[in-house]
Amino acid sequence: MKTSIATVSISGNLTEKLAAIAAAGFDGLEIFEQDFLQDAASPREVGAMIRDHGLEIMLYQPFRDFEGLPGPLRARAFDRARHKFDLMAELGADLMLICSSVHPQAMGGIDRAADDLAELAGIAAERGLRIGYEALAWGRHVSDHRDAWEIVRRADHPALGLVLDSFHSLGRRIDPDTIRRIPGDRIFFVQLADAPQIDMDLLYWSRHFRNMPGEGDLPVVEFTRAVAATGYDGPLSLEIFNDQFRGGSPGTIARDGHRSLIWLMDQTRRAEPALRADLPDLPANIGVEGVEFIEFASSPSEATNLETALAQMGFHREARHRNKQVTVWRQAGIRIVVNVEETGFAHSFFLNHGTGVCDIGLRVADAQATVTRARALDATLFSQPPGPGELEIPAIRGVGGSILHFIDAKSRLDEVWQVEFTPTGDRAPDFGLTCVDHLAETMDYDEMLSWSLFYTSIFEMERRPMLDVADPDGLIRSQAIATPDRGTRITLNGAQSHRTLAGGFLTDSMGSAVQHIALASRDIFASAEAMAGAGFQTLPIPENYYADLRARYGLDEATAARLRRWNILYEAEGEAEFFQFYGRPLHCGLFFEIVERRGGYDGYGALNAPFRVAALKRLTRGKDMPRN
Repeated sequence: MKTSIATVSISGNLTEKLAAIAAAGFDGLEIFEQDFLQDAASPREVGAMIRDHGLEIMLYQPFRDFEGLPGPLRARAFDRARHKFDLMAELGADLMLICSSVHPQAMGGIDRAADDLAELAGIAAERGLRIGYEALAWGRHVSDHRDAWEIVRRADHPALGLVLDSFHSLGRRIDPDTIRRIPGDRIFFVQLADAPQIDMDLLYWSRHFRNMPGEGDLPVVEFTRAVAATGYDGPLSLEIFNDQFRGGSPGTIARDGHRSLIWLMDQTRRAEPALRADLPDLPANIGVEGVEFIEFASSPSEATNLETALAQMGFHREARHRNKQVTVWRQAGIRIVVNVEETGFAHSFFLNHGTGVCDIGLRVADAQATVTRARALDATLFSQPPGPGELEIPAIRGVGGSILHFIDAKSRLDEVWQVEFTPTGDRAPDFGLTCVDHLAETMDYDEMLSWSLFYTSIFEMERRPMLDVADPDGLIRSQAIATPDRGTRITLNGAQSHRTLAGGFLTDSMGSAVQHIALASRDIFASAEAMAGAGFQTLPIPENYYADLRARYGLDEATAARLRRWNILYEAEGEAEFFQFYGRPLHCGLFFEIVERRGGYDGYGALNAPFRVAALKRLTRGKDMPRN
């Protein structure tokens, strides 16, 4: 199937839009009338410019308020249509979208609408053109694709077909399986959009909150399965109205759109095995077995602060790289790599961002299949020449220009620690930390949908509902994604203001980055005591928090006192419990979190987030007071 996107879906002028659409890999586009009318070029010049980019004009849209009009209004509607047909001929477009009417004087009736559209289809056919009829979710008389199909069926003209739009059908909660009864050759065009599930006016919801397939809550896969089952073999096109996208980078939005369509076609193929020959054949979403390593880029002077914190948390220097200034710090299943090389990617990252997480290694079953799927979904591959005796480990670019490396046993890449590193012989203390619980990546709010789609389209990961986290100077949007077994978790935190803690971190780190690393403990109280004995300083939490905690959960004084002693925050959901404490930020602004989950707790301590943010801001502003 060919891929397409409406020009209204991305920001910029027409020239910028065309460049972004072509670069993203689309086959064609829907030209939105307003984009064309605002351009200074003639219709013929615009058509040539589109074809020069290697793109087809797959649809001219929209033509509004046509069918069911009385007397002079009807005649005027036909005149308008003839004018648009002339325009389409100059552009080189052969299909026009007609939306169901919202005109206050439009009259209902299936046969009346069918007669109007049949007559117009005859005029279009004389010019070698076609028209497609679409049911707007808020149409005056036609708001359901089933009614639109009945109109097209009764009109019975080969130049008239149906246009389906996932938002207009799914937004009204119409069963997508009803599409399966429509002959595929009578469907002329399919538009796709997802959206968060919000209870609001349909028109407002559509005009401001649509997003790419896979970024929202609508059953777009089921919709596309139903379309494919009809035998439809025309374009799949994105029509997205979204305030955030209108202000975003045209290239980023276009790339996300293309990724979303590849993902959608892949999911459709997997759900409908009979469609395998017609859709992309990719490796399945990649299962992630855990975090193999977290690598920091730093300098010899700045790394001292980081390595002191690691030692205070019970990590030991397990190994040194044979050829580079790279050390591995280890505790149980956690590897922290500290890279102070003065050449290569890590050094470039350090020069641009300062000390921070430049690389995350993920354990997967098949590293090469991971890269194959990632490449097909428009991820940017990464490589640098391996040194003597070094393994070539597949990788792609991640958040903020960082790297994701993929480690598997199948290719023996998991032997990298023995092949490239020499053991130090240092003894390992046991502070009770076991594995990486989750990584928190901070980014501009406008990037969140993009990175959420990145992770969930490539990997076998699920999104959780987005949450608001209160900051004394604004709001942070937070969305968690995780593997089905919850063995790998990532939280995406979007900043909308530079005054927030997350916004300040973005400014200091010169872009999106990992802001904190949460490590799991077998016994958080034992870990806190051991770490305190080694000099680790926790984030101070005020007495008021613990007084409220006792009242909220009915905790006894002994338990509350134990939590208070180690600055441990607490949350419970039924019988499930969550314990967490934070270290003070390093000079780079990144901080560590220690957590313990009990009874199947599956969250991230959302109720505690505002207290953590406020405590961090007090600390950074020098306003924290010692507790008696």
